[in-house]
Amino acid sequence: MDKSWAYEDFTVGNEISLGTRTVSADEIVAFASEFDAQPMHLSEEAGRASLLGGLAASGWHTCAMFMRMMCDAFLIDSTSQGAPGIDFVRWKRPVLAGDVLSGKTTVLDKRLSKSRPGLGLVTLAHEISNARGDVVVELQNTGMFATRERP
Repeated sequence: MDKSWAYEDFTVGNEISLGTRTVSADEIVAFASEFDAQPMHLSEEAGRASLLGGLAASGWHTCAMFMRMMCDAFLIDSTSQGAPGIDFVRWKRPVLAGDVLSGKTTVLDKRLSKSRPGLGLVTLAHEISNARGDVVVELQNTGMFATRERP
């Protein structure tokens, strides 16, 4: 089956909507209980007492939610071959229980691989915001995508 997104479909400057996601208190606590059991991620009271101002998602949970949003928006229906890493992640504001997140991915650059015919590298900038318009996380990475025409 052909995938909708191949290397050729990424155009420098294009923005891809990542849709929206509502963050629940239950999912914040569930993620934190398993992966980041700091008090401000486990109880509303501890969150209010912290500088975060309420029950707040772990930064790693925020990254996981971003990844799901990106998968749903385009990655699952693409020729993605993974990524060699993340250039940076910046947590800008807390993600609180009840926040509605939205995001966008912007294509910054692309090039064909010199060593792997049929593979292209696409540099992507990602931004997730809450409903108040505050950017909560910024990320940048290079993804590897197969070309439609493979050698």
